[in-house]
Amino acid sequence: MPSPCREETWHWRHHPIRLTRCDGPAGSLETVLLVHGFGASRRHWRHTLPALAEEAEVIALDLLGFGLSAKPTSCLDGEVPRPGSVRYSIDLWAQQVMEAARALATPGRRLHLVGNSIGAVVALRAAGLLAEAHQPPAQVILIDCALRTLDDKQLTAKPPWAQAARPLLKTVVRQRWLIAPLFRLLAQPAQIRAVLQQAYPSGGGIDPELISLLHGPSQEPGAVESFRGFINLFNDHLAPELLAKLSVPVRMIWGEEDPWEDVNEARRWAATYACIRDLEVLSGLGHCPHDEAPQRVNPILRRWLRLPDGIPNSADDISCIDPGTDPGTDRA
Repeated sequence: MPSPCREETWHWRHHPIRLTRCDGPAGSLETVLLVHGFGASRRHWRHTLPALAEEAEVIALDLLGFGLSAKPTSCLDGEVPRPGSVRYSIDLWAQQVMEAARALATPGRRLHLVGNSIGAVVALRAAGLLAEAHQPPAQVILIDCALRTLDDKQLTAKPPWAQAARPLLKTVVRQRWLIAPLFRLLAQPAQIRAVLQQAYPSGGGIDPELISLLHGPSQEPGAVESFRGFINLFNDHLAPELLAKLSVPVRMIWGEEDPWEDVNEARRWAATYACIRDLEVLSGLGHCPHDEAPQRVNPILRRWLRLPDGIPNSADDISCIDPGTDPGTDRA
């Protein structure tokens, strides 16, 4: 039987990072590192942690700027850095995840990276960094990966009015005096519930605990700074460019009713990138199916952890075999 999960603090680049660790069953050869999405925290894996802890060592951490981790002042391109400030970015969080895997995971075990939303993009980038260091993860599992449609690289697909308005938008969202009251408005429990009702179309999982775990960290000093840093990511990594370079196996879970990340894009990725082995599309679910319907998602995750095609962390040569399908898998 797995040991009970426990809370820990890990210091990364002098910043305290909060994490939850579950040792898993004795003799397990797997480690799972869970990466949450924007505005969430390690606690968003509340239903995933105990289920996966029956199979593996599991670590869920709060990314810098979120949850109970440190929330340094944001520094945007062109700004003079303040003491202790950081440039929030996919690379920053990916480096945090990579170094967490090295520092916290039990050596010799296969590493599985699992990310939701922007955390999925972070997991992809971290996998690439680990592969470059000859320490590739066994696999990366994306849950409703963020498409990042506001990135400047996707601007040509926008209507002319949106292209014309982009310079003004970028000027506005840099202003702290505007961002602070906007953040306070969005961080109210009623607004959080309204957003969740979009993100969780079935209504499953929307409970007082979920509202609390999203609202609580937003009241911490510095929370507005990570929000400011995130909404100014107009030129950062996109999942397709990362998938094109990645050679470790990738598997995807997608809520078919996700209001923000089009499932048809996931199907296109599955038909385009050889490293994608599986795509499970879940009907009736939205952006966070792992929390909305854990009884449907956890069995998929546990099945994928048992697959033999993952690459050991010590492998020096990584390659993708021909994509295969599992029963019930949706592939374009």
